[in-house]
Amino acid sequence: MTEERSSDSAGEQPEHKPVRPRRSARSSRSSASRNAKKSTSAWRSVKEILIVVVLAILIAFIVKTLFIRGFYIPSGSMENTLELNDRIFVNVMNANLGNIDRGDIVVFHDTKNWLPAQPQGSDGVGGAVRSALSFVGILPDTGDQALVKRVIGQGGDHVVCCDADGRVTVNGTALDETYVYPGAAPSEIPFDVIVPDDHYFVLGDHRNASADSRVHLAQDNAFIRKEDIIGTAFVIAWPLDRFHILHHPDQIFADVPAAGSSDN
Repeated sequence: MTEERSSDSAGEQPEHKPVRPRRSARSSRSSASRNAKKSTSAWRSVKEILIVVVLAILIAFIVKTLFIRGFYIPSGSMENTLELNDRIFVNVMNANLGNIDRGDIVVFHDTKNWLPAQPQGSDGVGGAVRSALSFVGILPDTGDQALVKRVIGQGGDHVVCCDADGRVTVNGTALDETYVYPGAAPSEIPFDVIVPDDHYFVLGDHRNASADSRVHLAQDNAFIRKEDIIGTAFVIAWPLDRFHILHHPDQIFADVPAAGSSDN
C-alpha cells in the first residue's frame, strides 16, 4: 500500500501573504526634509529673480538720469531732420556737463509754458505701468511737457534775422542752414536779440511750423535756461528704416565768432 502524505507535512511550507513594510519615523523625517529643501530652493529662485529685476530697474534709472534718455517726436517742427513719431535717444551727460553748442538739437523742459496744458495720462493699470517704465527709463518718454529744437544762439550771442539774403546771422556771421525744411525761409519773423547768459535761443528746422524762440519774444519768455536742457539728441532709433546718427552741423557754425565779438 502506498502511504498518503498529509498536506501539512514537514516538506511543505504554508503560504504567507506579503507584508507591507511599515514607514519608519526616519523615512518621514527624510521626506519632510526634502520638501523643506524644495521650498527653500524655490524661494531662493524667486529672490534671485526679484534681485535681478530690481537691479535692472536701478541701472535703467541711473542710465536715464546720468547718461541716455529716450523720447518720441510728437510734431513736425523739426522736419525733415526729425519726423513725426520718430524715437530718439538723448545724451544727458552733455547737459549735465554744460556742453551745449550752437547747432545742437536739444530736448528741454517746458518751464516757459510754450506748450498747451497737458491732458491727463492713461487711466488704469496699463497707464500706471507705462508711466512707471517711462520714469525709470525702460520705455521712452512720451515728451511730457518737453520740447525739441535746435540751438542757434547761446549766452552773449547777437542773433538777427534777416540779412540782405534772408539768412539768420549770429555775431554778424550769416548761416547757410542746410537743415532747414525744403522751401521754408530761415524765418518769416524778423528779430534782433542778444541771448542772456546761461540761456539759449532755439529754432525748429521746419521754421514755418515751429512755435520756437521767435514766437515767444513778445511774451518775454523766448530764451531757454541752461538748467532746463535735458540733453542733446544724437540718434534716431526708431523706426528702423530711419535709424541713423544725428551729426552736429559743425561747418555751418564754424565761422561764427565768440559771443561779444563786434559784428557787422
